[in-house]
Amino acid sequence: MTRIAVTGASGKTGWRLVQEARRSGREVTAILRPGSAQPEGLEEARIVRLELADRDALSEALRDCEALVIATGARPSIDLLGPLKVDALAIRAQIAACRRTDVRRVVLVSSLCSGRWLHPLNLFGLILVWKGLGEHWLAESGLDWTVVRPGGLRETEEDLEREGVVFSAAGEQESNNIPRRLVARVCLDALDTPASIGRIVEITSRPGHPAQSLADWIAA
Repeated sequence: MTRIAVTGASGKTGWRLVQEARRSGREVTAILRPGSAQPEGLEEARIVRLELADRDALSEALRDCEALVIATGARPSIDLLGPLKVDALAIRAQIAACRRTDVRRVVLVSSLCSGRWLHPLNLFGLILVWKGLGEHWLAESGLDWTVVRPGGLRETEEDLEREGVVFSAAGEQESNNIPRRLVARVCLDALDTPASIGRIVEITSRPGHPAQSLADWIAA
């Protein structure tokens, strides 16, 4: 797929998604909130600023796109309703926009342990509960979806070639971490891997782990 949109494009994973997509020759619509700072690396993308609750603006931004990668995610704040708004209600708004504009392919960046009630991260506004609800709505949407659940997200960009991605199905990993750049690459690989449709894929990484693509892991 050559024409994609990325929501949450100003975030630490989102802007890496845009960079990696552009490097692979894709046309990218980078969707940012009106008040967010534009990070470096988005210069070659089409920049659209909007609130995800703005039905018409979101539909217009997705028009002519073939796929959407959802990289929105709540950030720590005093607003304990933030995770509900961002990780559940905003996902529902994006699903509805895809239906209106015939964007059938969606990849959602979620989190390990998504959907769990008993987890320390839920002290931040029940974030894993709302992520699980967002995943559920996507799975029930009738769209061609893939959920990517990364472990703890690292900023490091050094020695990425030594990091092997550890893939698993839902509920098989609970900890460990992964560089954000590798998360971006797996999300884009999912767009090119029809066998990933309808799957939840958990990912972490570790140095020296044998290199394996998403397609190879699914085939195995």
